[in-house]
Amino acid sequence: MKTKLRIKTLFMSDVHLGMADSKAVQAAHLIRHCKCEKLVLNGDIIDVWALKSSGRWTQEHTHFVRTVLKKMEKENTEVIYLRGNHDDILEKFLPFKLAGLSLVDEHIHESPHGRYLVVHGDGFDHVTTNHVWLAKVGAVGYELLLRLNRLYNAWLRWRNQEAFSLSRWVKMKVKNVVSFVGRYEEQLQKLARWKGCKGIICGHIHTPADKMIEDVHYLNSGDWVESMTVVVEHLDRTFEVMSYHDFCRLTGRKPKGGEPSMDVSGISERPLSLPAPVVMVDDEAEEEEEEEMVGV
Repeated sequence: MKTKLRIKTLFMSDVHLGMADSKAVQAAHLIRHCKCEKLVLNGDIIDVWALKSSGRWTQEHTHFVRTVLKKMEKENTEVIYLRGNHDDILEKFLPFKLAGLSLVDEHIHESPHGRYLVVHGDGFDHVTTNHVWLAKVGAVGYELLLRLNRLYNAWLRWRNQEAFSLSRWVKMKVKNVVSFVGRYEEQLQKLARWKGCKGIICGHIHTPADKMIEDVHYLNSGDWVESMTVVVEHLDRTFEVMSYHDFCRLTGRKPKGGEPSMDVSGISERPLSLPAPVVMVDDEAEEEEEEEMVGV
C-alpha cells in the first residue's frame, strides 16, 4: 500500500534547479508525498549561476516549483525559502512575505528541545564570501566533474555495477576538503551558540550530517544533486537525516530515476532519546489522480 509520510517539518536544500544533474523529479516526488506543517527550502533551490552559464530550465524544474505551490494551496503548508549563494539574486527582495510564503536570510525554528538556527551556510565559506569569481569557477568545475561522473556511471551500469560518486570520493580523500568541512561545522556551531540556539540546520556543502558538536546539535540537509537527503522533524519533535530511497521504502513507493541516494544509516552520532515514529496515511487514490494530472 502506498502511503504518505506525516511529519512536523521538512528541511531541504541545494536542489540546484537549472543544473543538468539536479534531481528535481525525486525532490518533487518526496515533497508531494510528505505531509508537513512547514517546508523550509534552505538555499540554492534555484541555481542562477548555472542558468547564466551552461544550465537550462526544464519541465522537471517547473514541476518542482508547481509541487511546492500546490502544497501551500492544497495543504496550507507554510513555506520558508532562505537565500543561498547560487540564488543570491533573492537578496534584493529580502525580507519578503506573501500569504504562506516567506523569503528570508535566516530563520529561527522553535522546538521543545530549544531553538534551532536555520541558515544556508555560505556566509562561512571564505571563498564564496570573499572571492565570488573563484566560487563560480569552482561551480563550473563541479559541473564538469558531474558530467564525467555520468559517463563513468553509464559505463558501470553497462557492466552491471553500482553507481559511484567521484565528488563524494574527493570529499573523503582530499585532506584540504575534509579540513574545510570540519572548520565549516565548527564555525556554524559557534554561530548557533552566539544566537542562543540549541542547534543549527544548514546546507551549502552537500554533506548531510546529524551530530553533536560540543553542546550544539548540528544538522546538514545535504543536497539534491548527489546525496538526495533531507532533514525531517518528526511528530515527536525529534530530528533525523533521511535519504530519498529510505523515504520511498517507508512509504511503499518506487523511486524515480536510477541514481541511488546516499546511505545515511550510520550518519547520526547521537541516539535519539525517544523513538521517531513514522505516522502514515493511506493516499493511493489521491496519488494516482495527481500523477495522471501532472504527467509524471
